[in-house]
Amino acid sequence: MELTLLDKLSGTLVNAATVALGTGLGLALRGRLPERMARIMVQGVGLTTLFIGLSMAQALGKAKGGAVDGVVLGLVALVLGGLLGEWARVEEGLEGLGERIKRAVRGGGSFTEGFVAASLLFCVGPMTLLGSIQNGLTGDASLLLLKATLDGLSAIALTSSFGVGVGFSVLVILLYQGGVALLAGTLSQALPDPAQDPRVLLVTGVGGLMVLGVGINLLGLTKVRVGSFLPALLLAPLVWALAEWLS
Repeated sequence: MELTLLDKLSGTLVNAATVALGTGLGLALRGRLPERMARIMVQGVGLTTLFIGLSMAQALGKAKGGAVDGVVLGLVALVLGGLLGEWARVEEGLEGLGERIKRAVRGGGSFTEGFVAASLLFCVGPMTLLGSIQNGLTGDASLLLLKATLDGLSAIALTSSFGVGVGFSVLVILLYQGGVALLAGTLSQALPDPAQDPRVLLVTGVGGLMVLGVGINLLGLTKVRVGSFLPALLLAPLVWALAEWLS
């Protein structure tokens, strides 16, 4: 039976809805909770984000390219991607997008920080890629439904701290996640077994390191320019292919 457009996008639409709902609940709680309680919620999300990032980063150990260990490949991709991102000023571009949306809706406070942090947290990870491919190919949205639950809870905590900017990450979810689901047929031909393909494992591992950066930012330990590392996700398969070619 041929899948309808709704079948392919069901998980993405639910994910967007849970983030919007979480944002609404976060806004309702904002100002009503003592600062220490809002802070502990964000710290809880930050710690969970670190755990998710560490779990994802372990995929680097399975992504060996030729004779080169996956951790080394991940490091090369991350450093080169970071340099490319700084040259292209990706971080500033994301912040500029957040500022433009902020002015359009007359947002205030930490609007841009919330938009950027939420967009990266909700869209960088294996569940986004694999869940969207699964949903687009078979209509099975189970993985995205799990992700939607996590994202909705995270949105409550993030919104209580950053404000309405978190809710505008829904636009990124719809465009990126929905786009991957619609292109799932093409992607599946290039990646016959996404769960075990070394290129996907490498992207997952590099994405995990970036998610760790998001967690560090949420905990306020330092400021990691996570947006500048985004090109590393595109470079990771190329680095793997080069290692295979040289072996």
